[in-house]
Amino acid sequence: MYRVRVLRDDGVEDELTRRCYGTYDEAYDELERFYADLCCSDDRVEYSITMDETGISSS
Repeated sequence: MYRVRVLRDDGVEDELTRRCYGTYDEAYDELERFYADLCCSDDRVEYSITMDETGISSS
């Protein structure tokens, strides 16, 4: 089982990075909504989506 996280490229934590997402698509959709509000901003923060193993078995 995987935990999907969003990380800021500058290493700072914020509302998006503190949250765990159920799927990659869920995290992507959240970032898409976030970036839509920043149209053409010079202050745009870059994010990456990562998937980490949780160590929890799904069986």
